[in-house]
Amino acid sequence: MRVNRILLSSSLIVVALVVQVSVLARLHLPGAVPDLLLLVVLGLALVYGHVGGALVGFAAGLLADLAPPADHAAGRYALVLCVIGYLAGLVKPESGQVKTAAGPMLVVVAAAVGSTLLYAGVGALVGDTAARHVGLSGLLFTAALYDLLLAPFVVPGVMALARRAENDPLAETSSGKSGDLSSGWLSGGTGLRIGGQRNGLRVKAARARSARAGRIKGVKRL
Repeated sequence: MRVNRILLSSSLIVVALVVQVSVLARLHLPGAVPDLLLLVVLGLALVYGHVGGALVGFAAGLLADLAPPADHAAGRYALVLCVIGYLAGLVKPESGQVKTAAGPMLVVVAAAVGSTLLYAGVGALVGDTAARHVGLSGLLFTAALYDLLLAPFVVPGVMALARRAENDPLAETSSGKSGDLSSGWLSGGTGLRIGGQRNGLRVKAARARSARAGRIKGVKRL
């Protein structure tokens, strides 16, 4: 399973970094740039836990530090994502399945704000004061807003892929509810309840069919 983790994490990190650099960074949105790499780290950390989240975050951040057009010291973003991945892994659901949207949404907002503050703080220690000139409050607001809007389309899918790679029994349920899970991020978990009701109806229908089959067999024996 460790090999699956490495392969999946590496693939997702590379794809996220390419999309972020070649697409999201070129949108020229006001304030911050939507951090797709951060969302991928959060999704993996919520499945792998704090240790796996820290390792994935460090690898993702180091790749972002070395990939062009990075203009900051190598290791700066690696430290930020390592800390964020570790903290996000601490709030991993005990059951392994997200039941409501409130928890993950708070994690995304806290990670967006925390990563921006930590990045600016580390920059201040090494003499980079760019955050002061841009406006830290505007960066915090736009970073949280963009990441929160992008999260429902990224984090549930990343979590489902991670569970499938882990051969987790919840993988089939998560993949079967991928649409409901994404909508649940915006509707406070409604999609998950609808998916549960559908599964309940299927179980009831199967029990009804088995009961009818049992009655038919009894009639034949008579």
